[in-house]
Amino acid sequence: MTERTRARTLAHLSDLHIGRNPENDARAEQLCCSLLEARIDHVVVSGDITHRGRARELEQFHEAFAPLMAQGRLSVVPGNHDRLGDDLGDVLMGNGRVQIESRPGLFIVRVNTTGEHNRSWINGHGLLESEDVDAIDAALEHAPRKALVVLLLHHHILPLPEEHIAERLSSWIGLRFTAELERGRDLLERIRGRCDLVLHGHRHVPRGLRAFDDRRPLRVFNAGSSTELGRVCIFTHTAGALATGPWWLDAVAAPPDRDLWPAEMTASAAGPRALAL
Repeated sequence: MTERTRARTLAHLSDLHIGRNPENDARAEQLCCSLLEARIDHVVVSGDITHRGRARELEQFHEAFAPLMAQGRLSVVPGNHDRLGDDLGDVLMGNGRVQIESRPGLFIVRVNTTGEHNRSWINGHGLLESEDVDAIDAALEHAPRKALVVLLLHHHILPLPEEHIAERLSSWIGLRFTAELERGRDLLERIRGRCDLVLHGHRHVPRGLRAFDDRRPLRVFNAGSSTELGRVCIFTHTAGALATGPWWLDAVAAPPDRDLWPAEMTASAAGPRALAL
């Protein structure tokens, strides 16, 4: 097997909310330790890295994930919580709203879906402008043929079920707070056939779907809150195609009072939990 064709692993984390409480932050450290022990090739974090957008919270993240950062095995985008407090948007992604990262067997398009409105706690919705969609379209023109193409962003691009009473109330009265990205469907149409995975966060319950029944399927996946779940979503890919997964890497025991598996989640007979996509 050549280096180009060997199986590689990609881990998807999201909504770490570092700084929320000591237990949460300890879980984040355990997640990184599990990823290192599993020898995951690359790790992406789809926003809400911090809880209050404080510089010290980001320092905690850097300390916890330092081994992955030092080896160039970590890619991140900001979430709405990261724009609070000290406003870490530019620190996490300051050179344009759409950026490209290439890794062995992997082509990542990072998209900043936050905006100035996210400086307020009550304005958590995302921003995706027509210029952003055009920039993503143009970025995909540079994707190599034998690479898994991943779009990484924070906010959900299609409607998702509300998870608590505040979200249900917001949807009921028509506020944008819980709405999906306004140009999400347009984005999916523009990238179909040229992208393999859309990875996002924002909602804390993991969900996934297959957007189109094309020869090259486009899968959309929400990792949920990795620190709440105590688990990391893992994809295996070879020569630009998904080989197995997604499956779950357990880092810590799940909270006994939390149903982590919505209707979309099914158990694999071979052992690890698998998402029906």
